[in-house]
Formats: sequence, C-alpha cells, structure tokens
Amino acid sequence: MIKTLMHVIAYDVCNDLRELLHTKSRREETYDKLQSVLGDSLTSCEIESATEEMSSCLQASTLLPHSAVEEMFNVEVVEEQSRSCGGLSVAMDNSLSPAHTLIQIQCGDHKGLIYDIMRTLKDCNIQISYGRFYASQNGSCEVDLFAVQSDGKKIVDQHKQRALCCRLRTELHRPLRVALVNRGPDTELLVANPVEVSGKGRPLVFYDITLALKKLHKRIFLAEIGRHVVGDREWEVYRVHLGEGDHSSLRSKIVDGVTNMLMGWDDTPPS
Repeated sequence: MIKTLMHVIAYDVCNDLRELLHTKSRREETYDKLQSVLGDSLTSCEIESATEEMSSCLQASTLLPHSAVEEMFNVEVVEEQSRSCGGLSVAMDNSLSPAHTLIQIQCGDHKGLIYDIMRTLKDCNIQISYGRFYASQNGSCEVDLFAVQSDGKKIVDQHKQRALCCRLRTELHRPLRVALVNRGPDTELLVANPVEVSGKGRPLVFYDITLALKKLHKRIFLAEIGRHVVGDREWEVYRVHLGEGDHSSLRSKIVDGVTNMLMGWDDTPPS
C-alpha cells in the first residue's frame, strides 16, 4: 500500500494542473486528503518536487509485455470487433444541413460516453456546433451531432468520412483496454486509456481500478502509472501488481470486474 501511494503522489506532483503544489496551502490540502482516507495508518507524508530519475521511471521505464501489446493494441482486431458489434453504428449525412455534416451514432451507453465522442472528434480537428443525445431505458443511445472541419466547412471527402467513422466506432467499442498478464511469479493487471492531443488522460481511472479490485477482494502490491507510445498513439497505462499467487482461475472475473467498473456497467455490458 505504501509503494502504491508513493507512485500516485509522485505522479500527481509531475502532473499538478493547478501548479500549486509548491505552496504551503496546497501541500496541506493534499496531506489532509490523504489523512482523511488513511487515518491513523498514515504516520508521515512528505511532498516535494519529483526528481528527474523518478520522472523518467513514470514515463514508461519498462516495456510492456509483447503478449499484452498484441491483446490490447492490435488495431486490426479492435476494428474488426467494432464492425461486428451489432449495437454500434456511425454514419454521416450532408443532405440535412447546408452548412454542417450530420454525424449519427447509435451505441450502447457507458460511463464517459460523451467524453469519448468529444475527445475523439477533438483529436480529429472536428468542431461540434450543436447536437442531440437520447438514452433509452434498455441502455442504448442515439447521438446526432452537427459538425464542421477546423476550416468551418462540411466533411465532404469520403475518405475522411470513412476514417472518422472507423475511428469513432473503435473508440466507442473499446475506449479502454484491460488485460491480465503474468510477470514472473506475480500477476499484473494492465489498464490503458488513450491520451488526448492536449496531453490529458481519462479522469478517475485509478479510482475505478482500485474500487473494482476492492470489491473482488484483491490486494494491490504495487501500482505504476506511465505513458507508452504504441503505433502512432500515446497511451496512459496503469500497471497494477496483484502479488504472488495463481490468479489464472479468476482471470475473466478480474478483467470483467475492472472493465465493468470503468465502463459504468453493473455486471455485464449492455447488448
């Protein structure tokens, strides 16, 4: 638990968006937050600027296992899965508006759905003027977005349309990647989420991972957060070591439990 907290604190220093951790009030606020959670088990806490050595460790100091890369980041497999997903479709129409391209999305609901749509369009330099969102009680969603390119014009190039539809299908089908791999005698849980062009990653991922493992009664031996470039994209990867022991019999249960927590599903994903 101590090692986990040290990694989380160091990561927070390197990425403090407020840029206030050098101030006494911000350090005291952070200490109070930790103490409220850990209680009497917190004996001491020091907050200081991360050294270059520590920062380099957080920037993907070790390579990801080859098997995990194939399982989590195989673009062709993910694209094929997204095309075969019956409840997911993305289409474009230029006939309904003189100034905008209509992007129509039908998909299952999940936590962060609007975020995943908007970050994908932002990364593709697509601007949204207005839209409509409808979620039914059976967990399906319909999204209509009136969009333009960065130059203010409609998306008329068919190659760009197909590429954008494919990218949206892929991102909505698997916005996060989860895998369980062996690391010597230990078992390691890997969770990856794409980093936006702005350099930001998805919020609350670590919280959801730890909450899911807590519900599964799995202890965390060590946790690391790093940035990895796979293909032409940067990913924020959470590496959670579950310690020694044979977790293979619970592989599906752990992967499904963490995935469902991250996606906001109770037990099983919606159809």
